[in-house]
Amino acid sequence: MRGFLFFLLATALSCHAATPRETVDSLDGTQVQKALETLKTHFVSPAELEEASQRALLEGLLGRIAPGASLVESNAPAGESKPFPFLAEILDGKAGYIRPGTLDSAALTRMDSALENFSEKAVGALILDLRGIPSLPGYDSCAEFAQRFSPKGAVLFTIEKPTAKQERIVTGESAPLFQGVLVVLVDSQTRNAAEVLAATLRDNAKAMVVGEPTAGEAVEFSDFPLGGGRSLRVAVSRVALPAGGTLFPKGVQPDLAVRLDLETRDRIFELAREEGVSRFTLDESSPRMNEAALVANTNPEISGETSEKSTAPLRDTVLQRALDLVTAIEFYKK
Repeated sequence: MRGFLFFLLATALSCHAATPRETVDSLDGTQVQKALETLKTHFVSPAELEEASQRALLEGLLGRIAPGASLVESNAPAGESKPFPFLAEILDGKAGYIRPGTLDSAALTRMDSALENFSEKAVGALILDLRGIPSLPGYDSCAEFAQRFSPKGAVLFTIEKPTAKQERIVTGESAPLFQGVLVVLVDSQTRNAAEVLAATLRDNAKAMVVGEPTAGEAVEFSDFPLGGGRSLRVAVSRVALPAGGTLFPKGVQPDLAVRLDLETRDRIFELAREEGVSRFTLDESSPRMNEAALVANTNPEISGETSEKSTAPLRDTVLQRALDLVTAIEFYKK
């Protein structure tokens, strides 16, 4: 009730430019009640006041529980971007890299093959890139991916509904395929099943998470028509982790914070289709003075520096830090 009173008062007072929102926030409960009673008794148009109070309540609720509810166009297309293709390779001979692109059965099959290949080549570390994965309905696919790295029988996550009787506990049903060093990459666009996967791998496979805080949308949405081509999209369930609790709305906080702007990320992902990710991760050694350069009367150190300044190479800084982390862990394990 107090929240409703605050929204009503905030809306009424915001119409007066000289009254900052901070003034409303500074009122205690008694003052809020008195101000509202004054409005109800003396405001010139009770009908307008009631209309404003209802709109203020809805607006305030949507703002405070975002992204758990929003107004959307009915039957509007999802607008999800096309997923990036699956990619797997070995980086610098020390870490396997897998970018699923999406969390469907085809990507799962290809990941299993990549894990088998890494095992045959005795690669003891894996970087799992969950950036750029489109939102997916449901969390069954997330559980399938998580089982490849989690102990059999471990509680992966719980899907919570408004009533306890509707809760669903998801556990690992098979032995893991990989048990080495695991690093997971995320960013601000990692949401839904992808961010749940990142969180459960940290809890159950001791994965280190590198990147930015995730979107905090580990929920399932349903649309409820309002008429006039508008609907209210509401989070009707949410995912909770045994150790970390719910991911909505805070998301997954990285163990190592590294930011890469989305435009650069997408450009690298596109180029990596043909060229692989190593080119955007491993720094090439700078050219040095040698006998051939002396004979040719050139200085490769100067020319190399000039070229680098004019065209700075694209670098996936998130993946670079993840590879640094793998190197450090492997070093201290020896």
